[in-house]
Amino acid sequence: MPRFAETLLPLALPGTYTYRIPDGMQVSIGMRVLVPFGRKKIFTAIVLMTHEREPQGYEVKEILSTLDDKPIVRHPQLDFWQWIADYYLCTVGEVYKAALPSGLKVESETTISVNSDFEESYPGQLSDHERVIMDFTAQRGRVQIAEIAHATGFKTVERNVSHLLDMDALHVSERVVDNYRPKTEACVRLAITREDEEKLHQFFDQLKRAPKQEALLLAYLDMSRWLQSGDVKEVSKENLLKRAAVSGAVLNEAVKRGLFEIYKKEINRFADLGTVLEEPPMLSTEQRRAYEEIHQSMRQHAITLLHGVTSSGKTSIYMHLIADALRLGKQVLYLVPEIALTTQLTHRLRRVFGDKLLIYHSRFSDNERVDIWKRLLDTSEPCVIIGVRSSVFLPYSNLGLVIVDEEHDSSYKQQDPAPRYNGRNAALMLARMHGAKTILGSATPAIEVYHHALSGHYGLVKLLTRYGDIQMPEVKVIDTIDARKRREMSHLFSNELIAECRKALKDGEQVILFQNRRGYSPMVRCKECGSVPKCENCDVSLTFHKHSRSLVCHYCGYTIPLPDLCPACQLPGLEIVGYGTERIEDDIEALFPGEKISRMDLDTTRSKNSYDRIIDEFSQHRTNILVGTQMVTKGLDFDAVSIVGILNADTMINFPDFRSHERAFDMLEQVSGRAGRAHKQGKVIIQTSNPEHDVIKFVQAHDYEGFYQHELADRQKFNYPPFTKVINIYLKHREDATVGELAVRFSGLLRQVFGPRVLGPMAPVVARVQNLYIRQITLKIETAASMTKVKKILRGLYEQMLAADARMKAARLYYDVDPV
Repeated sequence: MPRFAETLLPLALPGTYTYRIPDGMQVSIGMRVLVPFGRKKIFTAIVLMTHEREPQGYEVKEILSTLDDKPIVRHPQLDFWQWIADYYLCTVGEVYKAALPSGLKVESETTISVNSDFEESYPGQLSDHERVIMDFTAQRGRVQIAEIAHATGFKTVERNVSHLLDMDALHVSERVVDNYRPKTEACVRLAITREDEEKLHQFFDQLKRAPKQEALLLAYLDMSRWLQSGDVKEVSKENLLKRAAVSGAVLNEAVKRGLFEIYKKEINRFADLGTVLEEPPMLSTEQRRAYEEIHQSMRQHAITLLHGVTSSGKTSIYMHLIADALRLGKQVLYLVPEIALTTQLTHRLRRVFGDKLLIYHSRFSDNERVDIWKRLLDTSEPCVIIGVRSSVFLPYSNLGLVIVDEEHDSSYKQQDPAPRYNGRNAALMLARMHGAKTILGSATPAIEVYHHALSGHYGLVKLLTRYGDIQMPEVKVIDTIDARKRREMSHLFSNELIAECRKALKDGEQVILFQNRRGYSPMVRCKECGSVPKCENCDVSLTFHKHSRSLVCHYCGYTIPLPDLCPACQLPGLEIVGYGTERIEDDIEALFPGEKISRMDLDTTRSKNSYDRIIDEFSQHRTNILVGTQMVTKGLDFDAVSIVGILNADTMINFPDFRSHERAFDMLEQVSGRAGRAHKQGKVIIQTSNPEHDVIKFVQAHDYEGFYQHELADRQKFNYPPFTKVINIYLKHREDATVGELAVRFSGLLRQVFGPRVLGPMAPVVARVQNLYIRQITLKIETAASMTKVKKILRGLYEQMLAADARMKAARLYYDVDPV
């Protein structure tokens, strides 16, 4: 009886795909298999189920091969993927593509080669460009189109290759590519069996005049426990050479003599899970009270919110909770919003939990991420995984505790591509599926989370005093309009901020300056005609980067050199307008000559170890002024920071979005919390043109409760979360008029089902990105509504629209659930 497998492919396609299981092949749920798809593509599919029901109406393809001898995903991962797909209105294939490291997704790579039988039918049949492509491909054997484009610089490579394929001058083939490379270690073994004692004696006789090789043999016998009872231990080449104190040349000679053999052994890139090194730090009276209240709350609630002000010592409490979970033999997931936070936390947690601590984030190489995945597949031992939002996809087997630190942070939300999930909410569901407890921690909890806590759905524990009874920082507000009138501003810096920074630096203290915009300046403008250079692909002005003297689009990456003349009027009148972190760094160097400065933004933290370097330099006082974007707001702990300067609060507050005030309050309060953490009260200086704004007043008073009540009243008045659930629906098309018409028609269909819950369509603030025009429709639905049913309705309306208007096929439609 033929057997079939329902498989999941890493593609944005609904449903599963059925393949025939070849005779003799053993497959099980969760295993990876190589399958053909389309005309020539090959993908790694995940087996979801096996059965004997042959599909009707089409020829079923066979599985090409298996990639595993055991499942690569485990229960309840597949259920978790399905929940994400249903809740965030995407396909399970998109979740699969995001969940697995690339090294676990073997795919085919399209290459082209020359058809050796091709001959020109007539002189001039091939263009000059096509001849160059043919010659280049013939030299290389097999090449990708991207390689040809890079080597030749031709802008019409795809069209040229297509023409050559039509003429049968080139052939297309698929090469299966496996990106994962296991880490190996050279090991050494004796070239005899353990029972051959006579041969061992002969070895010693041969080495009487080779003392270094004799030392090598003695070291090996000792390290491998060859002469003792029990199994022979493996000996690495590196350790053997070190123990015997000889060079690799000595070992090579011994190999030639037939004494040793060298072989490769696959090893994990991460050390074995070790033992706990030391006890977590002692808790203060207030911390101990909060810790005990959390335990009481966990008996009644699956989720507990720890509302602790900045520098109250939440991390110390987490460490005690982690230690408790490890003693129960459980695994712990510790989520943080930014990679920068893993840097500082890793040092603290490593001292307590040693090699039981594993780290997982995108700055790790793909091979390293695969090794962590395999480690968790192979062991159920208690351990701590610290990582960013993608850590929710790891194959946990014994999860007992999930900690989501800085749970309010917008970095937990994946924007593009799908799945556009929120790491915090996904972690809550993951914990629920494993029967684990969840701790949400924040000084500025998300409005929805705090609402759940006050209504009794979550437990609530408060920690409203700083560790060591240090006072919350004093917040001084500078009216920049008034300061400019009084000529008390130097560029973007008020005289008072400069004076406070000078005093702090003179006293051996440190300063953080916050500006939530990277680059040198947000735009360049012509003084003569007022023209502003804009991106060719997006409706945004280009940001000037002084270091590379280039204008860059932060949406699509489009880059041009800074022109000497205005592109519009051809006059030399270009001026720099506005401030980014790069310009602030320059101005600070001029204001504080001789002071060492660090900058932390996306431009300075692209490499794997850049976070570690910047944070370490600031922690060790090798730099004393840190300039940064929102990265510096997220829970970083520096003892000597006494002054925090917020250079322009207006850009955060004045944004057309229902969450803008919440985001602004979070950021301002969090960055304020970096001041005065260890020994004395710090000072925060907020520069704004609107000092009477409600958000500024609440930050000045460190009044989260007041802000929450104020914001909640507005949300209730206008029917926004937590009183509804918001779904933003986006339509994109290459033609502005077309996307406008499609959006109007689709919103009409939505109103027929959802009525007044539908808002829009409207053009977003940036209405064109990567040459695609955008329209946004907002759907507000009841919080209790089933997202599975909503997804089914939206899918039906989309199919109805597709049948009614053929232009919809060329449009992109996607959903953003719970936008932040």
